[in-house]
Amino acid sequence: MAQSPIRSDQNTAEHHGLPMVLPEAGEPHEGWFARVLRILFGWKAAATRADLEHVLTGEQAESGFSPAEAAMLKNILGLRECRIESIMVPRADIVAVQQDITLGELVKVFASAAHSRLVVYNDTLDDPTGMVHIRDLLAFMAARATVHEGAAQGELPPPGLDLANVDLSMPLAATRIVRELLYAPPSMPALDLLAKMQATRIHLALVIDEYGGSDGLVSIEDLVELIVGDIADEHDVAATAAVTRQSDGSFLATGRASLDDVRAVVGDEFDVGEAAQEVDTLGGYLVMRAGHVPVRGELVPGPAAFEAEVLDADPRRVKRVKIYRRKDRRPGAPRELPALVKPAAPRPVPPREEIARPNPNT
Repeated sequence: MAQSPIRSDQNTAEHHGLPMVLPEAGEPHEGWFARVLRILFGWKAAATRADLEHVLTGEQAESGFSPAEAAMLKNILGLRECRIESIMVPRADIVAVQQDITLGELVKVFASAAHSRLVVYNDTLDDPTGMVHIRDLLAFMAARATVHEGAAQGELPPPGLDLANVDLSMPLAATRIVRELLYAPPSMPALDLLAKMQATRIHLALVIDEYGGSDGLVSIEDLVELIVGDIADEHDVAATAAVTRQSDGSFLATGRASLDDVRAVVGDEFDVGEAAQEVDTLGGYLVMRAGHVPVRGELVPGPAAFEAEVLDADPRRVKRVKIYRRKDRRPGAPRELPALVKPAAPRPVPPREEIARPNPNT
């Protein structure tokens, strides 16, 4: 006869010398993690989350969690409020290929993009057809390049590769290696998308806006990094700071730098006010202030006494910016005008009659 779950938990607790707290009548079914916390610490299921958050905000030595464990648990608790729109790669940064791209060009894109999966589209990115995995591409090319050299009778021929047998001009659509792609709205919880990726074994999702257009891209690596932090592999280049202070007191920033990061480095005076509700990045703020995409060399006024000079931009976005204080203005003080040299008093002009009257002394 199968042992009841309550009896099993009671035996486990008695074996380890722990108190056993039976569920009260009408108490909803709780998970194993909640039961462990309830057994160990006497917490109730309804208060487990609040109590765990309280423990994690204290000293790690008192909670029993290491700093790494505490950080991961905090990230897990924060997943409930995270939406994929906050972690997606924006449309402008998506590396995608057209379905008619040749194999030779596809290899070049994989080499330069440093991604293992690429979105495949028909005419535009708003018409996606799926994704291509670099492993499928290599397997297809290896199958086409495999040749069998002569071998003795009864022995398996040793495999060999002859890349001359691979037609690099073949379009991607003809290879039939394009896989399915997940689609998700921007408001989808990150935890739900992670569960969907696990269930479907599809690790790339295209974020679709309300009009059916492509808005961004999320990979399973982006979701896992929400829990364990940034994951860098052998091909990742060390990221440079989005905002850096220069020796002359100015600041260099990328257009994709968040307004929070800019304010943290520049100072609390760089407060964009209500504009933070409309845009998230420095480039978006400058576009909103200018009313258009600023061009290279254009000066855009910022908050308070700051001004931004566009160092690099294209027709779609601002790439690099230099932020500095306007020299003729200081925060909290009225604008000072430069001192003017007092002009000399004008010479009096004689009346018209005196000009016309002849000089008797001449």
